[in-house]
Amino acid sequence: MSKKVFELDFRGRKLVIEQGEYAKQADGAVLVRYGDTVILSTAVVSDNANILSDFFPLMVLYQEKLYSVGKIPGGFIKREGRPTDAATLAARMIDRPMRPMFPEDFRNEVQVVNTVLSVDTDNSPELAAMFGSSLATSISQIPFDGPIAGVKVGRVNGEFIINPTPDELEKSDIDLTVAGTTEAINMVEAGSKEVSEEDMLEALMFGHEAVKELCEFQKTIIKEIGLPKMEYEKLDITDELREEVKSLAADKLDSAMRIKEKLAKYEAIDNVKKEVVSKYEEENSDLDKDELNILLTKVKLVLESIEYDIFRSITVNEKTRADGRAMNEIRPLSGEIDILPRTHGSAVFTRGETQALAVTTLGALNEYQALDGISLEAEKHFMLHYNFPQFSVGETGRYGAPGRREIGHGALGERCLKQVMPSEEEFPYTVRVVSEILESNGSSSQATICAGCMSLMAAGVPLKAPVAGIAMGLITSKDEKDYTILTDIQGMEDHLGDMDFKVGGTRKGICSLQMDIKIKGITKQILKEALAQAKEARMKILDMMEGIIAEPRKEVSKYAPKTEIFKINPDKIKDVIGKGGDMITKIILEASHVNSVNDVNAVKVDLADDGTVTIYHMDKDIIDKTREMIENVAREVEIGKIYTGKVVDIHDFGCFVRLWEGCEGLVHVSQLANERVEKPSDVVSVGDEILVKATGYDKKSKLNLSRKEALPKQEVKEENKNSD
Repeated sequence: MSKKVFELDFRGRKLVIEQGEYAKQADGAVLVRYGDTVILSTAVVSDNANILSDFFPLMVLYQEKLYSVGKIPGGFIKREGRPTDAATLAARMIDRPMRPMFPEDFRNEVQVVNTVLSVDTDNSPELAAMFGSSLATSISQIPFDGPIAGVKVGRVNGEFIINPTPDELEKSDIDLTVAGTTEAINMVEAGSKEVSEEDMLEALMFGHEAVKELCEFQKTIIKEIGLPKMEYEKLDITDELREEVKSLAADKLDSAMRIKEKLAKYEAIDNVKKEVVSKYEEENSDLDKDELNILLTKVKLVLESIEYDIFRSITVNEKTRADGRAMNEIRPLSGEIDILPRTHGSAVFTRGETQALAVTTLGALNEYQALDGISLEAEKHFMLHYNFPQFSVGETGRYGAPGRREIGHGALGERCLKQVMPSEEEFPYTVRVVSEILESNGSSSQATICAGCMSLMAAGVPLKAPVAGIAMGLITSKDEKDYTILTDIQGMEDHLGDMDFKVGGTRKGICSLQMDIKIKGITKQILKEALAQAKEARMKILDMMEGIIAEPRKEVSKYAPKTEIFKINPDKIKDVIGKGGDMITKIILEASHVNSVNDVNAVKVDLADDGTVTIYHMDKDIIDKTREMIENVAREVEIGKIYTGKVVDIHDFGCFVRLWEGCEGLVHVSQLANERVEKPSDVVSVGDEILVKATGYDKKSKLNLSRKEALPKQEVKEENKNSD
């Protein structure tokens, strides 16, 4: 296969696609060049399908290579290890718009791998990877109803920008990623600085126009080099079987789905399904194992289809919800703060059968999270971590490192709350919020935002405004002509619905947005209605939250570290740190009365390059002592001024005198007295306090002192008399 090259001038930047030269054994492979960003995207499909599986085994990977930004990995092993959170989020962002575009009955495993080879920070590697993933899959034999593409939208000085640079994004009040097809939007991810619903909708539509351009470019490539789509194995379910299962289960499932309480509802639905499956298993016991498994799988799929249809009929046709709520009604709300007495801030937020416990911890600025990845961001001073234990849904399961879902939900909550966090200058702390999901029946990520906000305010973090989050849903008719938008979706509405649309924000505007859909796309009208309905719900939630805590506390918890901020000469930072950190270690140990800088009671000191010093400790006396010691080290010596110092060391060439902690100078033997001194020890002893005059610095910037020039006049006269 010969190499093919395709070029597009996309909004002033060159997008180049190369195909046919690299990764030729993959089912589909393209090299995407976007500026100096280079991504290799590949797609591979397995030969065999697991037709008994109840899910489509799609795996999307985004592999960061540190050589792409000229870095050598840190640590002992010196090679890339587990994916960073950023890489995991990038993979999720690509997966979400692609997944709805595969056939529902397709069960062959598909792996889409994006290898980041070179990164130009002005040209997003994540969006290049999304483009490459779609194109590599589209030109292959894999059945994929694409293409899809994504762009980032910013707004600077009221003007929308497609794929803003990091500098532009820094000035932007919107950081929006929108993905979709030529027909509709099918994925949204956004953080914004309290942007109105109208402006956000405009940004979405602006972004979709650019998405269309990229999709049309892909279509021209697919038309030229795309392969015919493969035939794939799938289960053939007869109409006879469908009608038979429907007659056995439909009425019972309808009744079960109208039960309001979650666990009781799920138990009733499961019992109906088990009853039907058991019936078929007993009646067909003469079949061999494989034939029986295939039959039972078909029965289970029909049952799921019946459940899906009943749910839709109840919602769209009857305009009622399974739990009896109105379409725009929020589940019962409650909240509480200060439930954990020794933490810096804590809050519980409950919405129906979803409950989140959020805990805020304040630390020193130097306790930031270091980031070893390909992004420009090297450290994080605000973190939100989300945990979803299995007991929250009454199940057993895996415990261990956070999975993709936990990382994604944490990032969403963090993105929302970050918009209202104070600057490091306003609030000099590293802040960590941990959300523990105690109970879940849908929308736990938005409960995290609400609980996290209240815990931050309880901790005394001066948020710009309270924020709340709400999850919206969409249920369409079979022909997708009729639809119903749902406020505050619960688990079943999320599982069986067509859209999960999460909106977080303040009373003023939107701070975060995330949308995933299971259908091919949604219209501007649906987005408009969903945003308006979400705003109405957000106001009600904020009313409840502000009834518990209306504004941030003026003081941090007594168990949180207090701060002292002051300035020293930046040139003195090296002196405060000392050789190998010996001086700052000494200050910390002496001021805190501890034996190790890692002691829980040790004072924490943050030194900025501009000379800003921030001290953290719960004890004000220790803070004051630390400041005094640092200021002593950083004090400037005035040349020509006389000081009282202590002799700390004596040599044949003179003695060293300490003016204050961290400041020593040499009194040369010739400067000890007016007469000749043979041995310095004849004149001074270690521990003596003597008057010395600062006379200047030597070539090595070492301080020179003179006792002779500081002697009192009467002493000088007496010494002169004795010398006659």
